[in-house]
Amino acid sequence: MSEVVQDRHEVRRARYAVAAVFAVHGAVTGSFATRVPWIQDHASVSAGQLGLALAFPALGASLAMPLAGSISHRFGARNALRGLIALWTLSLVLPSLAPNLPTLCLALFVYGATAGMADVAMNALGVEVENRMGRSIMSGLHGLWSAGALIGSAAGTLAAHLGADARLHHALAAGVLTVVGVASCAWVLDLQPAEDEAPPPRFALPPRSALLIGAVGFCAVFAEGASLDWSAVYLRDRLEASAGLAAACTTGFTLTMALARIVGDKVVDRYGSVRTVRVGGVLAVLGGLLIVVADHPAAAMGGFALMGLGIAVVVPLCFAAAGRSGSNPSLAIAGVATITYTSGLIAPSAIGGIAEATSLTVSFGLVTVLACGLVAFAGVLRAGDRDRPKVDRQAAAVPDPRP
Repeated sequence: MSEVVQDRHEVRRARYAVAAVFAVHGAVTGSFATRVPWIQDHASVSAGQLGLALAFPALGASLAMPLAGSISHRFGARNALRGLIALWTLSLVLPSLAPNLPTLCLALFVYGATAGMADVAMNALGVEVENRMGRSIMSGLHGLWSAGALIGSAAGTLAAHLGADARLHHALAAGVLTVVGVASCAWVLDLQPAEDEAPPPRFALPPRSALLIGAVGFCAVFAEGASLDWSAVYLRDRLEASAGLAAACTTGFTLTMALARIVGDKVVDRYGSVRTVRVGGVLAVLGGLLIVVADHPAAAMGGFALMGLGIAVVVPLCFAAAGRSGSNPSLAIAGVATITYTSGLIAPSAIGGIAEATSLTVSFGLVTVLACGLVAFAGVLRAGDRDRPKVDRQAAAVPDPRP
């Protein structure tokens, strides 16, 4: 087997490995989300206290994500991801063990911190594989994250239906996912810093390019968070849909996003990031307008489906652009991730606050306005397209020769 074929095989294997890590990461999220009611009862916290506790994962992630670059520099990308994904999967057991509000907040802070660091590490490796393959793969990787979340949610729903103790459920899930995640890391790219490469700062403000890219991600994640948490309520309260139909709307939105991400790479390869995001933004705006004017559940469900289709590939493309926007990909990716995590944190409460003061229709009017930002500012993703390798596929598969 020639060296080029061996290198191409290594990159292809690394792609499958990092894809498995994405799915594992998503499965942890899905496993946790379905057992939140059990955790609330076990910790004896009110709805308001639970809302406070659920802010701690985003807080932990935002503070810890800048550390991922330093960890990768010190231990190498493969070892860093192996350790961080293990910490993330094992942290799944912590929230269900918390007996009260303070310990639940602490557990969720650790849960979010490990999630954020693993998120940055796996996205940085995903961008590197994409660069070496010379074609888009980030959308598909995030699609597999969504698929993992759906699998984790399905398993959690079954466990809840059977009345299983969440401590046992999460211990078993953490064990299985840790084994799968750590084993998968054996085949990711083993990137090492150059001998003369200075270590990145432990904490630093994200570069300006990451702020602009993150703003695009902010618009998409705000729409995603609003739709996930409020689509069922919108159908039930505004359009008087049944509980089953309202729940189906949320499920449909999630499936639309997952499927669009899985097939999104082919679209990006053909039309580029900027054009893809602009067309997606148009679809999201049309979906938002349809939601706002809908007078029947079917119309609103169509609007949410268009919204999911339009925003699906935005966040993967933001991570890909951040990873190619400067000399420190991990720092740029951490900056974009921090902005998007923040958007996901504030979106549900912002929608609720606006709805309380006015109406849900006005709330989704705001979502529609933010979706316009995807059309207006998609050009900031152009740097990623411009930096794409201009060589043939075979040559693009050759790894970086640096140690």
